[in-house]
Amino acid sequence: MRLLVIEDDPDLNRQLVEALADAGYAVDRAFDGEEGHYLGESEPYDAVVLDIGLPKMDGLSVLESWRRAGKTMPVLMLTARDRWSDKVQGFDSGADDYVAKPFHMEEVLARLRALLRRATGHASSELTCGPVRLDTRSGRVSVGGNPVKLTSHEYRLLSYLMHHSGRVVSRAELVEHLYDQDFDRDSNTIEVFVGRLRKKLDCEVIQTVRGLGYLLVAADEV
Repeated sequence: MRLLVIEDDPDLNRQLVEALADAGYAVDRAFDGEEGHYLGESEPYDAVVLDIGLPKMDGLSVLESWRRAGKTMPVLMLTARDRWSDKVQGFDSGADDYVAKPFHMEEVLARLRALLRRATGHASSELTCGPVRLDTRSGRVSVGGNPVKLTSHEYRLLSYLMHHSGRVVSRAELVEHLYDQDFDRDSNTIEVFVGRLRKKLDCEVIQTVRGLGYLLVAADEV
Protein backbone atom coordinates (compact mmCIF):
# COMPACT_ATOMS: atom_id res chain seq x y z
CA MET A 1 0.00 0.00 0.00
CA ARG A 2 1.28 3.46 -0.94
CA LEU A 3 0.46 6.46 1.24
CA LEU A 4 0.98 10.22 1.06
CA VAL A 5 1.72 12.36 4.13
CA ILE A 6 1.11 16.12 3.78
CA GLU A 7 2.27 17.89 6.93
CA ASP A 8 4.25 21.14 7.15
CA ASP A 9 5.86 20.48 10.54
CA PRO A 10 9.19 18.79 9.67
CA ASP A 11 9.42 16.74 12.87
CA LEU A 12 5.84 15.49 12.73
CA ASN A 13 6.16 14.77 9.01
CA ARG A 14 9.28 12.69 9.69
CA GLN A 15 7.64 10.85 12.60
CA LEU A 16 4.60 9.97 10.51
CA VAL A 17 6.65 8.80 7.54
CA GLU A 18 8.92 6.67 9.73
CA ALA A 19 5.99 5.10 11.61
CA LEU A 20 4.13 4.30 8.39
CA ALA A 21 7.24 2.90 6.71
CA ASP A 22 7.92 0.74 9.78
CA ALA A 23 4.33 -0.51 9.50
CA GLY A 24 5.03 -1.77 5.97
CA TYR A 25 3.75 1.06 3.78
CA ALA A 26 5.46 2.85 0.92
CA VAL A 27 5.29 6.53 1.82
CA ASP A 28 5.70 9.79 -0.10
CA ARG A 29 5.71 13.15 1.65
CA ALA A 30 4.90 16.80 1.04
CA PHE A 31 5.38 19.86 3.23
CA ASP A 32 2.87 22.30 1.73
CA GLY A 33 -0.57 22.22 0.16
CA GLU A 34 0.50 22.92 -3.41
CA GLU A 35 3.03 20.09 -3.52
CA GLY A 36 0.63 17.72 -1.77
CA HIS A 37 -2.21 18.65 -4.11
CA TYR A 38 -0.04 17.94 -7.14
CA LEU A 39 1.10 14.55 -5.82
CA GLY A 40 -2.45 13.54 -4.93
CA GLU A 41 -3.63 14.43 -8.42
CA SER A 42 -0.77 12.76 -10.29
CA GLU A 43 -0.05 9.63 -8.23
CA PRO A 44 -2.37 6.71 -7.30
CA TYR A 45 -2.26 6.68 -3.48
CA ASP A 46 -4.19 4.16 -1.41
CA ALA A 47 -4.71 6.73 1.37
CA VAL A 48 -3.58 10.21 2.38
CA VAL A 49 -2.75 11.78 5.75
CA LEU A 50 -3.60 15.47 5.28
CA ASP A 51 -3.03 18.35 7.69
CA ILE A 52 -5.59 21.17 7.54
CA GLY A 53 -3.24 24.05 8.40
CA LEU A 54 -0.84 24.00 5.44
CA PRO A 55 1.11 26.81 3.74
CA LYS A 56 0.46 27.82 0.11
CA MET A 57 -2.85 25.87 -0.03
CA ASP A 58 -4.83 24.80 3.04
CA GLY A 59 -5.81 21.18 3.54
CA LEU A 60 -9.54 21.70 3.06
CA SER A 61 -8.94 23.37 -0.31
CA VAL A 62 -6.64 20.52 -1.32
CA LEU A 63 -9.25 17.95 -0.39
CA GLU A 64 -12.15 19.77 -2.03
CA SER A 65 -10.15 20.06 -5.26
CA TRP A 66 -9.36 16.34 -5.24
CA ARG A 67 -12.98 15.40 -4.69
CA ARG A 68 -14.16 17.71 -7.48
CA ALA A 69 -11.64 16.00 -9.75
CA GLY A 70 -13.08 12.59 -8.85
CA LYS A 71 -10.24 11.44 -6.58
CA THR A 72 -11.70 8.88 -4.17
CA MET A 73 -8.72 7.73 -2.07
CA PRO A 74 -9.42 7.71 1.68
CA VAL A 75 -8.19 10.83 3.48
CA LEU A 76 -7.36 11.10 7.18
CA MET A 77 -7.36 14.73 8.29
CA LEU A 78 -4.91 16.01 10.90
CA THR A 79 -5.43 19.31 12.70
CA ALA A 80 -4.70 21.15 15.91
CA ARG A 81 -8.26 22.41 15.90
CA ASP A 82 -10.69 20.55 18.12
CA ARG A 83 -13.91 22.50 17.58
CA TRP A 84 -16.79 20.36 16.34
CA SER A 85 -17.47 22.87 13.53
CA ASP A 86 -13.98 22.26 12.09
CA LYS A 87 -14.62 18.52 12.12
CA VAL A 88 -17.92 18.98 10.32
CA GLN A 89 -16.25 21.18 7.70
CA GLY A 90 -13.57 18.54 7.19
CA PHE A 91 -16.08 15.76 6.67
CA ASP A 92 -18.21 17.91 4.38
CA SER A 93 -15.11 18.62 2.28
CA GLY A 94 -14.66 14.90 1.71
CA ALA A 95 -12.55 13.64 4.62
CA ASP A 96 -13.06 10.02 5.64
CA ASP A 97 -11.73 10.32 9.18
CA TYR A 98 -10.29 12.90 11.53
CA VAL A 99 -7.57 13.02 14.22
CA ALA A 100 -6.89 16.10 16.36
CA LYS A 101 -3.35 16.97 17.46
CA PRO A 102 -1.70 15.94 19.68
CA PHE A 103 -2.39 12.30 18.90
CA HIS A 104 -0.94 8.87 19.58
CA MET A 105 0.76 7.39 16.53
CA GLU A 106 -0.95 4.05 17.14
CA GLU A 107 -4.33 5.73 16.71
CA VAL A 108 -3.28 7.14 13.33
CA LEU A 109 -2.05 3.70 12.24
CA ALA A 110 -5.27 2.02 13.41
CA ARG A 111 -7.47 4.56 11.65
CA LEU A 112 -5.50 4.18 8.43
CA ARG A 113 -5.79 0.40 8.59
CA ALA A 114 -9.55 0.76 8.98
CA LEU A 115 -9.77 3.20 6.06
CA LEU A 116 -7.76 0.89 3.81
CA ARG A 117 -9.91 -2.10 4.77
CA ARG A 118 -13.17 -0.29 4.11
CA ALA A 119 -11.90 1.11 0.81
CA THR A 120 -11.27 -2.44 -0.43
CA GLY A 121 -14.41 -4.01 1.08
CA HIS A 122 -12.92 -5.74 4.13
CA ALA A 123 -14.47 -5.54 7.59
CA SER A 124 -11.92 -7.52 9.61
CA SER A 125 -8.31 -6.66 10.42
CA GLU A 126 -7.41 -10.24 9.47
CA LEU A 127 -7.35 -10.93 5.74
CA THR A 128 -7.54 -14.53 4.55
CA CYS A 129 -7.23 -16.36 1.26
CA GLY A 130 -7.34 -20.12 1.50
CA PRO A 131 -4.72 -21.13 4.10
CA VAL A 132 -3.01 -17.72 3.99
CA ARG A 133 -3.80 -15.30 6.80
CA LEU A 134 -2.48 -11.74 7.13
CA ASP A 135 -3.04 -9.75 10.31
CA THR A 136 -2.94 -6.06 9.39
CA ARG A 137 -2.57 -5.03 13.05
CA SER A 138 0.58 -7.02 13.77
CA GLY A 139 1.90 -7.44 10.24
CA ARG A 140 2.10 -11.20 10.77
CA VAL A 141 1.53 -13.72 8.01
CA SER A 142 0.77 -17.40 8.41
CA VAL A 143 -0.05 -20.33 6.16
CA GLY A 144 -2.11 -23.10 7.67
CA GLY A 145 -1.41 -21.63 11.10
CA ASN A 146 2.35 -21.66 10.60
CA PRO A 147 4.12 -18.27 10.67
CA VAL A 148 5.88 -17.10 7.51
CA LYS A 149 8.65 -14.51 7.61
CA LEU A 150 8.51 -11.97 4.79
CA THR A 151 10.69 -9.03 3.85
CA SER A 152 9.08 -5.60 3.83
CA HIS A 153 8.66 -5.66 0.04
CA GLU A 154 7.22 -9.18 0.07
CA TYR A 155 4.77 -8.13 2.79
CA ARG A 156 3.67 -5.05 0.82
CA LEU A 157 3.06 -7.22 -2.23
CA LEU A 158 1.03 -9.81 -0.34
CA SER A 159 -0.91 -7.16 1.57
CA TYR A 160 -1.91 -5.36 -1.63
CA LEU A 161 -2.96 -8.58 -3.34
CA MET A 162 -4.96 -9.67 -0.28
CA HIS A 163 -6.70 -6.31 0.03
CA HIS A 164 -7.67 -6.72 -3.64
CA SER A 165 -8.24 -10.48 -3.68
CA GLY A 166 -10.58 -11.80 -6.34
CA ARG A 167 -9.57 -9.33 -9.06
CA VAL A 168 -6.64 -9.24 -11.45
CA VAL A 169 -3.95 -6.74 -10.44
CA SER A 170 -1.62 -5.62 -13.22
CA ARG A 171 2.14 -5.33 -12.85
CA ALA A 172 1.85 -1.60 -13.54
CA GLU A 173 -0.65 -1.20 -10.70
CA LEU A 174 1.61 -3.08 -8.32
CA VAL A 175 4.58 -0.91 -9.26
CA GLU A 176 2.51 2.25 -8.68
CA HIS A 177 1.13 1.17 -5.31
CA LEU A 178 4.05 -0.69 -3.72
CA TYR A 179 6.93 1.72 -4.16
CA ASP A 180 7.55 5.33 -3.24
CA GLN A 181 8.83 7.90 -5.70
CA ASP A 182 12.51 7.24 -4.99
CA PHE A 183 12.37 3.49 -5.63
CA ASP A 184 13.82 2.12 -8.87
CA ARG A 185 10.57 1.01 -10.49
CA ASP A 186 11.71 -1.87 -12.64
CA SER A 187 8.74 -4.07 -13.58
CA ASN A 188 11.01 -7.14 -13.37
CA THR A 189 11.28 -6.49 -9.63
CA ILE A 190 7.61 -7.42 -9.25
CA GLU A 191 8.19 -10.79 -10.90
CA VAL A 192 11.13 -11.47 -8.60
CA PHE A 193 9.07 -10.69 -5.47
CA VAL A 194 6.11 -12.75 -6.72
CA GLY A 195 8.44 -15.70 -7.23
CA ARG A 196 9.91 -15.36 -3.75
CA LEU A 197 6.46 -14.96 -2.22
CA ARG A 198 5.16 -18.09 -3.92
CA LYS A 199 8.06 -20.10 -2.55
CA LYS A 200 7.56 -18.85 0.99
CA LEU A 201 3.79 -19.34 0.99
CA ASP A 202 4.17 -22.76 -0.65
CA CYS A 203 0.54 -22.85 -1.79
CA GLU A 204 -1.27 -22.02 -5.02
CA VAL A 205 -2.96 -18.73 -4.16
CA ILE A 206 -1.15 -16.32 -6.49
CA GLN A 207 -2.25 -17.02 -10.04
CA THR A 208 -0.63 -15.46 -13.12
CA VAL A 209 -3.17 -14.22 -15.64
CA ARG A 210 -1.21 -14.12 -18.85
CA GLY A 211 -0.93 -10.65 -20.32
CA LEU A 212 -2.92 -9.07 -17.48
CA GLY A 213 -1.20 -9.56 -14.12
CA TYR A 214 -1.81 -11.50 -10.93
CA LEU A 215 -4.89 -12.84 -9.19
CA LEU A 216 -5.04 -13.90 -5.56
CA VAL A 217 -7.55 -16.70 -5.14
CA ALA A 218 -7.95 -19.74 -2.89
CA ALA A 219 -6.89 -23.01 -4.53
CA ASP A 220 -10.40 -24.46 -4.28
CA GLU A 221 -11.75 -21.44 -6.21
CA VAL A 222 -9.45 -21.90 -9.21
